[in-house]
Amino acid sequence: MDTLHCPGDPDNLYEQTICEVLNTASFLDLPEHLRLILAQPKNEVMVHFPVQMDDGSWKLMKGYRVQHNNVAGPYKGGIRYHGDVKLDEVKSLAVLMTLKCALMQLPYGGAKGALKIHPRDFSSNELMRMTRRFVAALGDNIGPDYDIPAPDVGTNAQIMAWMADTYINLKGNHGRVDAQSVVTGKPLVFGGSEGREKATGQGLVFVLETLLPGLGIDLAHCSYSLIGFGNVGSWTGRLLQDRGAALTHVMDHTGAISNPDGISARALADHVKKTGGVSGFSDAAPCSTEDFYRAPVDLLIPAALEQMIGPDEAALVNCRLLAEAANAPTTPAGERVLTERGIEVLPAILCNCGGVTVSYFEWKQNRDSESWTEEDVDRKLHEMISDAAHRVHDFAASHSCSMRRAAYAVALRHLEELYTLRGIFP
Repeated sequence: MDTLHCPGDPDNLYEQTICEVLNTASFLDLPEHLRLILAQPKNEVMVHFPVQMDDGSWKLMKGYRVQHNNVAGPYKGGIRYHGDVKLDEVKSLAVLMTLKCALMQLPYGGAKGALKIHPRDFSSNELMRMTRRFVAALGDNIGPDYDIPAPDVGTNAQIMAWMADTYINLKGNHGRVDAQSVVTGKPLVFGGSEGREKATGQGLVFVLETLLPGLGIDLAHCSYSLIGFGNVGSWTGRLLQDRGAALTHVMDHTGAISNPDGISARALADHVKKTGGVSGFSDAAPCSTEDFYRAPVDLLIPAALEQMIGPDEAALVNCRLLAEAANAPTTPAGERVLTERGIEVLPAILCNCGGVTVSYFEWKQNRDSESWTEEDVDRKLHEMISDAAHRVHDFAASHSCSMRRAAYAVALRHLEELYTLRGIFP
């Protein structure tokens, strides 16, 4: 880190993320040149562009695209719309995408992007104009063979459709017959894949089905709580409920709710769709943030933003297992407290890899002019998730290390093999 001239801020998300990666690289005794390559992104793109609002006024937008590593294939990663996003946050998420793709052995590298807006503050037409200008501003920094964005926090299938349409109009008339595959997470009618909307939640459930028996937890009779009830949280809630698990507590940006007898994830999803948050749900009582964290559950599933579980929250939680559905929701200091308390953490690069895996399926279907059934998607996803989960579990068992270190190690070994085979140009 001294070589990279990093300021040494323990609260900086990028430093937290890359330090964990480099510590695992040291644990594996990876070559120094590989550690240097992985320590910083290859490219950091920042764009500014004007967009006219519905009232005739103009706003200047700021966007990012960080491309961390592409030794395994084209860059791949979501684009989020969030007003508080920062460059180091995007860099951290790009690193995690590199590891996630390597863990799953996908032919992708890692990237991440963001537009610095709160999407709820704008009309649909304003979001469309922003999205189209963003794609135009990124220019050749994205492409179906170079860098393939996807949905993330604050974005959805409609925004991906606008992105793809803009790219097709800008590039599609110049021999790019596969221009539609420039993004994944598109609506089904416009080249999307069956199973993509639920993919991240479905992947997490497959991880839990694979690993929980070895951890002494019965999925069909366990209790769980969720932080965040957007796409990932709501699908996780519904899929776990279908398997017999009981959702007892949920917290999002509007507040926290509790029902020891169980919360209907489907009814709550309908409520959130109408109101924008879990607060006010009639079949659960409001509870404080502290009571939410103290609630006794088998599984705590953070499915919102980064750095939700710091040392203070980790000291409160009353769960047997924490499964990271969001990216980097647990800080290193928070994880140390959890470890001291004997609470296992299943890391995000394993737990939420279902999204990028089904994105790969969508990209492949677009390029091969195919359309798979939901059953085919779920079967292929289950096979790949189960295989990755077993590789992580086996590494953790044979090296007596945490599941996070094991997941990072398995991913880094894959990258090391690629660099050994390919060499470093020139």
